[in-house]
Amino acid sequence: MPITLFQHSQQRHGNGLADVLQATAVAAVQIERALRTAALAGVLGAAGHENVQGEQQQKLDVLANETLSAALRGLHTVAALVSEEDDEPVLFADRPDAPYIVIFDPLDGSSNLDVNVNVGTIVSIQAREPGDDAVAAALQPGSQQVAGLYVNYGPSTTLVYTAGSGVHSFTLSDGEFVLSTENLCMPASGPYYSLNEGNLAESEPVYARVVAGLRDGSLTGERHSSRYVGSFIADFHRTLLKGGVFLYPPTTKNPKGKLRLLYEANPLSFIAEQAGGAATDGRQRILDVAPKEPHVRTPLIIGSRTEVSAVSGMLTGSPRE
Repeated sequence: MPITLFQHSQQRHGNGLADVLQATAVAAVQIERALRTAALAGVLGAAGHENVQGEQQQKLDVLANETLSAALRGLHTVAALVSEEDDEPVLFADRPDAPYIVIFDPLDGSSNLDVNVNVGTIVSIQAREPGDDAVAAALQPGSQQVAGLYVNYGPSTTLVYTAGSGVHSFTLSDGEFVLSTENLCMPASGPYYSLNEGNLAESEPVYARVVAGLRDGSLTGERHSSRYVGSFIADFHRTLLKGGVFLYPPTTKNPKGKLRLLYEANPLSFIAEQAGGAATDGRQRILDVAPKEPHVRTPLIIGSRTEVSAVSGMLTGSPRE
């Protein structure tokens, strides 16, 4: 008998968290349907305005944000929503005892939609004690997450989540996410590195040496091949299943990194660690970083422990240049 996401999470974590995960899954089904027919419905392309990060919003960014927000705001257990597409957190003042803050990137990689490349939804769930300030609860280190998940909209649509007891993958089938792999493990090392090498000239020179070491095998003892889609979810999903490392270093254009800590790096780092991998910003563990504001950015090195450890050692062993 197939096990659904709600059944799986309910059995392991109780109704409260299961309800939040299920609401996210219901929204993901709606987003997947919109993506499938986007070209026919005329909802591809730019929406005509920028989000708080100064990035051009796509029409489907807006649709996905509205869909996910609508699904979650109906839960009395949700105290606040923090979205990449909203300037400020959405607070529900009438829920002083609501235990969860939901933080999300509704449609990661949306600039790839026009060329039909995988995109995703990324979600972090934080706990909040009764009466605590909701914004402060959202700005906890990633180690305090209750759950992290992502949806990969690809040839099949998969939902991967952890709530601190392993990583589990579900495949969309007839409108329901059904368990396909329980207790996913990331290989201890892998054959691939993933990086936008077009930006290497704008990064610290040590990153070029890291890439050279991955290519020729001097960094880990094994040679690595390059695999880069340019959609974070697609690149991370491959890294989770096949092993290796994904790197997004700081550049002269984005000296603090480009990926967002709360709703991109944190949930995927939680998943990576629960699957046996690791994640760092080059100086410290991602899940130990204390965010100052909701849209803070970070460099990211995430993947198999062998590669992440080797890259981190090279970065911390090199003087800033």
